[in-house]
Amino acid sequence: MKRLLLPLAALLIVSCHTDIDDNGTANNNNGENPGETVIDYRQEMRQLVISISQKAKGISPGFAIIPQNGIELLTNDGDPFGSLNLPYLNAIDGHGQEDLLYGYDNDDEATPADVTEYLKNFLDRSKEFGKKILVTDYCTSASHVEDSYLQNEDSDYISFAAPIRELNVIPGQSPYNYNNANITQLSQAKNFLYLINPENYNTKQEFITAVAQTDYDVIIMDLFLNGQAFTAAEVAQLKNKANGGSRMVICYMSIGEAEDYRYYWQQEWSTNPPEWVAAENPDWGGNYKVQYWNDEWKSIIYSGQGSYLDTILQAGFNGVYLDIIDAFEYFEE
Repeated sequence: MKRLLLPLAALLIVSCHTDIDDNGTANNNNGENPGETVIDYRQEMRQLVISISQKAKGISPGFAIIPQNGIELLTNDGDPFGSLNLPYLNAIDGHGQEDLLYGYDNDDEATPADVTEYLKNFLDRSKEFGKKILVTDYCTSASHVEDSYLQNEDSDYISFAAPIRELNVIPGQSPYNYNNANITQLSQAKNFLYLINPENYNTKQEFITAVAQTDYDVIIMDLFLNGQAFTAAEVAQLKNKANGGSRMVICYMSIGEAEDYRYYWQQEWSTNPPEWVAAENPDWGGNYKVQYWNDEWKSIIYSGQGSYLDTILQAGFNGVYLDIIDAFEYFEE
């Protein structure tokens, strides 16, 4: 849910040649400090997503993996027309993209045409590889909302016109491309609801009741409400559309930033953080960039006993929506 960095920065591809090893690190072969081992931040993020996918699909084969933003990871060199990174593509089921048509500079304003074109060059390649594209545009004007849905449909993407960036409301109108069919895999979805901030609901039951009255094919939501995780029985209630069809319920999880309101955050970290916790996000207070290749962070997210991913799987979600994929840009700078 965090802001996409300027694609122009992403076009500044690192020119030195690197050899990737199995751990996602790279040997610097640009003639300076030969033999020095440096971190390949993009490959580390790819590997984190791949590892999450391997664990989740090993337990639940139909579990959907959807990274949001950071679309440059699609190719080995970060160029829209470069060679595809097949291990990464094979590990995921779709791509989430914010601000494709509206909201890049300001909410309810059209995204610059060159930015849209740049992103679509990547997204179309992912789509051609069989991945579902989920676009979130931030717009409120009726004409912009309609244009967002029409343009995304024309691109064969499914989309959500979010009326507020906090993603805390259900729009009043019926889902675009209303669909009463049963949705058992992401490729079947024709629309989705992005509702990861439940602050307008006092209880989990209030949230469940509100969502159960909708007909969205896919719900993207948070694992927690008021610090309490949704149970498998509660998630099961969310899997039925009001029209009688079934749907997928996907859980949001940030893997590029730590959030100080999460269960894993230790009180002392605010003044004495672990070495793998980096700078606070200036746009989202309480969110901190992390060295996502660090084993302690990996243990929290997926590899440790009782990890975040374990809790999501135990709650019966149909997939995970991975955010802050583009954290590699912070470390490259």
